[in-house]
Amino acid sequence: MARPVKAMSGALVCTEEGQALTAKMLRDRFEAARKEAAALADKARNEDLARRIRAFQFRDIRPKAASEIASLDDASKLLGHTDKQITQKVYRRVGELVKPTR
Repeated sequence: MARPVKAMSGALVCTEEGQALTAKMLRDRFEAARKEAAALADKARNEDLARRIRAFQFRDIRPKAASEIASLDDASKLLGHTDKQITQKVYRRVGELVKPTR
């Protein structure tokens, strides 16, 4: 805590070495992680989960992020929308919250 931390990169997303991640690098890492997760689901004999993992696409991350945030205002700010209705209609995929049965 006493010593100053030196920034490795000005990029928001970077490698462990401080190199800025390009769109292709990010996409390749996503594809590799998805492939590994699907293989683990196959190994666990969970065919439904493996199928859902393989169907998940890189473009699904944006709606997922908008749906995980409880506040519509915060989700709109994150996505850069000035109109909250765009966020609500296009990106929010939140179902009804229910209590567990047990």
